[in-house]
Amino acid sequence: MHPPNAGGSQPISRQALHLAVMDRLRRMITEGSLPPGAHLNERALCEQLGVSRTPLREALKMLAVERLIDLLPNRGARVVTLSASDVSDAFELLSGLEALAGELACQRITQAEIDEIQELHSAMDACHANGDLSGYFDCNQRIHDRINAAARNPALTQMYQSVNHRLQALRFRSNLHVGKWDRAIEEHVEILRALRQRDGATLGRLLRAHLMAKCAAVLANKRVAA
Repeated sequence: MHPPNAGGSQPISRQALHLAVMDRLRRMITEGSLPPGAHLNERALCEQLGVSRTPLREALKMLAVERLIDLLPNRGARVVTLSASDVSDAFELLSGLEALAGELACQRITQAEIDEIQELHSAMDACHANGDLSGYFDCNQRIHDRINAAARNPALTQMYQSVNHRLQALRFRSNLHVGKWDRAIEEHVEILRALRQRDGATLGRLLRAHLMAKCAAVLANKRVAA
């Protein structure tokens, strides 16, 4: 398995700078180079990302809204640490949102969208075969995002994105165990089959089970770490 590359070594371009900084920091949190509880040193991050403090602070404010970091009065910022209860509650909610999105997507998705998801699945499968966890996770997230978008429900998408941002790092780390990663691939084969058949009830059930399996893996990891 290739080590994840959080991409923190290359300077960020000036276009939409605070958004680019936010995306980079979110990826660093997801892939673990900024782990839960880590204090964020503004000077070090500015040097690492090649930006000034103004866009960095704007990005930190936005990540605080997403509840990925805590802004501490007169003490900077730190990456949020979720309790076992936080994790269980959030995955329970997200699994319901994904299940609903799957049911609606089967009613509303176009064949072109299904073909695009099939291509992403093939790319994801190739990343898995090559041990590329970062590439796999990117394709995986795009698949879930496409299914959600195909539900054609902006309110659902907004809530899904809000909850999912909080769990991305945990979802990423749930695949560090090779056996669980292999099982996740098998589950995605079943998910894609149900989507192609436009079987909303089955897809909803599979997506819910897929997310709750992630939850179980995350909670098991937390117990081991404790």
